[in-house]
Amino acid sequence: MKVLVLNGPNLGRLGRRQPEIYGTTTHADLARSCVAWGADLGLDVEVRQTNHEGVMVDWLNAAADDAVPVVLNAAAWTHYSYAVHDACAQLVAPLVEVHLSDPETRPETWRHHSVVTPYAATVVKGRGVDGYREALEFVARPSPL
Repeated sequence: MKVLVLNGPNLGRLGRRQPEIYGTTTHADLARSCVAWGADLGLDVEVRQTNHEGVMVDWLNAAADDAVPVVLNAAAWTHYSYAVHDACAQLVAPLVEVHLSDPETRPETWRHHSVVTPYAATVVKGRGVDGYREALEFVARPSPL
């Protein structure tokens, strides 16, 4: 099964950007780990990152058209992008929302709301890069009949 792991703005700077919050793992290391974790679960994982909202919307629309499951860390777009919200609404395969930190415990109150959550089968937050492994494990589970 193909799975897209989609990462939003500034996540390409993992390992350099606020390591006290986001950790020291680089995006390249995260991508390699996701591919390996996916392979162990029988998943064909493709990891992408963009700082451009329209690109993310295009990827989500293509995932909807192809019925591909998505692990999504929409980063800042999580909190305000109705374009990402609307694209997530079209997904037909499972969507897992993932966050390295727990946005609800962050001091900035604007981080406490997600426009993605209404369309997510589950949300994984505050587990650092291991949250991506947990998200992939969720996607790999057989769906209940």
